[in-house]
Amino acid sequence: MDELQLIAERTGSVPLAESAALGAARARLMTEIAAAETENVVPLRKRRHWGWIGAGAAGLAAAITAVVALAPVEKVGLEPPTAVADPVVVLRTAAAAALGAPDQSPRPDQFLYRKVQEAGGVTEAWYSVDGTRDGLIRMPDGSVWPLPGCRDGKAQVYRGDKPVAGLMEPCVPEVRDRRDLPTDADGMFAYLNAHHSGEEGDYNAMGKDIGELASGYHLSPATRAALYEAAARIPRLRALENARDAAGRPGVGITWPLKPGDGPDAKPLTIVFAADTFLFMGTESTAVTATAVVDKVDQRP
Repeated sequence: MDELQLIAERTGSVPLAESAALGAARARLMTEIAAAETENVVPLRKRRHWGWIGAGAAGLAAAITAVVALAPVEKVGLEPPTAVADPVVVLRTAAAAALGAPDQSPRPDQFLYRKVQEAGGVTEAWYSVDGTRDGLIRMPDGSVWPLPGCRDGKAQVYRGDKPVAGLMEPCVPEVRDRRDLPTDADGMFAYLNAHHSGEEGDYNAMGKDIGELASGYHLSPATRAALYEAAARIPRLRALENARDAAGRPGVGITWPLKPGDGPDAKPLTIVFAADTFLFMGTESTAVTATAVVDKVDQRP
């Protein structure tokens, strides 16, 4: 492989700037070359043919790539990209990461604990796994919202945090262990289309449903992977490399498209994954800071 081919391969994915914008980068590269030649004691005749500092063609290619691609954008006159990652790759990588997680199914008598950070503070919730036991939500201001379990088709009615004596209402248990969901991308995509909130074609609403499934329910590794694989099929997604969740944690964001007719003030949903593990972290407005399966209400992991 000759030097030019190697350089082309190393820099092929780097967008080229205008020649004027590369002036600072070129000057920096030439300064480094001059400094390296001054410091070396190798005779000049042995430093020809790109042999400076013993790097050879590979060293030169790396140096040029670093100057063009890694220098701060303000130093080379380039505008930083706002969305350069591939959303399909991000979601499929998240699916692969989900498949590698251990499968620890909760018992029906346990609770799914979730702690979230929002603009108004921290909220904690304990959801009954099978939906028949009484759960609880603790709000940022310290108030509590009872989550009455559904037993024999009836649930206790509350006024505030106090039960209304003798008053019950019809109900269906809200099961938090979703072993009933599909474990393949085709089945999951069909499920999302059949059950998503919002109007037909409202992918932003579907994104909210996906985020709620990812954070508020126990999913097997195969089901979670299918969820992300199905999400990758949604059109017009965008990936943001420098997204942050509501807790300020950096990650990779997936932005769902708004539906036609949304006003100028409408804001698309952005779901955020950890940049290193690709685990789900929440959204730009709600950060999931802890999830666990516990044995009782008010127990924390």
